[in-house]
Amino acid sequence: MDWFSICFIVVVCINFLLLIGMVFLEKRKPENIIAWITAMTFLPIIGFLFYIVFGSGLSVRTRRMMKKKRISERDIIRNIKGIQTLEEAKLDGILKDDQELVALCYNYGSYPIPGNDIKIFTNGKDKLDSLKKDIISAKYSINIEYYIFADDESGTEIMSLLCDKAREGVDVKLIYDSIGSRKAPRRFFKRLEKAGGQVGEFFPPFMHIRLLNLKLNYRNHRKIVVIDGRIGYTGGINIRNDHIGLDKKLFPWRDTHIRIEGGGVYALQNIFLDDWRYCKNDSTPPRLYLENGYFPSPTIQGNATTQLVYSGPDSQVPKIEETYVKMILSAKNRVFIQTPYFIPDETFSSALRIAVKSGIDVRIMVPNIPDKKTVYLATLSYLKEMAEIGIKIYLYNGFLHSKTLLVDDNKLSIGTCNTDNRSFRLNFENTVIIYSQQLNKEYQQIFEEDIKNSKRVGIDYFKKKRWITKILQAIMHLFSSIF
Repeated sequence: MDWFSICFIVVVCINFLLLIGMVFLEKRKPENIIAWITAMTFLPIIGFLFYIVFGSGLSVRTRRMMKKKRISERDIIRNIKGIQTLEEAKLDGILKDDQELVALCYNYGSYPIPGNDIKIFTNGKDKLDSLKKDIISAKYSINIEYYIFADDESGTEIMSLLCDKAREGVDVKLIYDSIGSRKAPRRFFKRLEKAGGQVGEFFPPFMHIRLLNLKLNYRNHRKIVVIDGRIGYTGGINIRNDHIGLDKKLFPWRDTHIRIEGGGVYALQNIFLDDWRYCKNDSTPPRLYLENGYFPSPTIQGNATTQLVYSGPDSQVPKIEETYVKMILSAKNRVFIQTPYFIPDETFSSALRIAVKSGIDVRIMVPNIPDKKTVYLATLSYLKEMAEIGIKIYLYNGFLHSKTLLVDDNKLSIGTCNTDNRSFRLNFENTVIIYSQQLNKEYQQIFEEDIKNSKRVGIDYFKKKRWITKILQAIMHLFSSIF
């Protein structure tokens, strides 16, 4: 027997053991297991290498470390005077029409926090201009976390402001994702450290060699900024030129981001500190964050109530997906979805099917200009299924990077999470559930304006695709659960 045959047998045996681990140890979803079985059966060596890089779960050690460093939102917020518990909110009649959704998010660790003022941004320039003003005005602390923090015009401008504030004595902490920000050299982030700030790299590669990162499949996709514990930002817009609308290939770039003032900022601060404590192996006692001004006394800034839901591969429960499903199943009139990638699992698809067959106005909007062609092929295959059951499909004339879910007249989700398996289960994500008729109405109007810049497509659009496109869509559909 030659060496190739021996190696082939060894790989096949290892593949078998890996599949056993998926079933009994990791307890993955059946469609995910089937996709990996297909890949490893027909491409045993390549499939094995792909699994090692993209498919292996987080190690037990990593999960334990994350759990150890995590700060319970309840441990923080229940010590802040003026923040209501779920029981107090029920007694006050707050959110009486959405008690089940509020309870679900609460049991996932998120307090309902009233009194927030929220501003919605629909393009990167407005968001960046607002962020720059708030950074310049910061007096005590700036906590900033981005999936992509680029070494380009936009990134250099923000980095310079952060360095200036660090030199002034403001406590500046920055987290960047190792994969999302891989094109930015480390000397770019060293600038902040030299100015007196602190920097954390999420899931850094082995020996700082970019190509040696066995956790590259698990990305911190969050975009969080908290300034002085009072102002918070989150949404889809990263710190990079194309997100500001400066890339002609993906123009116009349409995105959604929010700025929060009020107690809802505490949840964003809490998530940032969780990620910071893990990145830096920081063991600061949680009570010191309260004493050192990270969670200042709340003031009522507006009339929106928020709950922040977060998820990641360190959790066995896809909290954001289950929150979305609950929102969809609670709909009485409308469900509007905006996402750059639409690759739902059966649970999410079933919720949409039930909604549209119940007479709910269900609309899905995705970009007409893709940034990732393989993922877009899978998206089109799922949209075809949605069109077949009566859901209205819109293709935005540009690149749509917005991650929003609007339900009826009082529920709106804006965050970092796409409608796909990667965001629901593989990435670290967050989304803000907003209970506000005013903001809901505002976003309905935004959605209607986006429709004017979109084209609606039906089942005929998908049937007229070229045969080669249909074959590629079918292949991408088959492997979509492991994207």
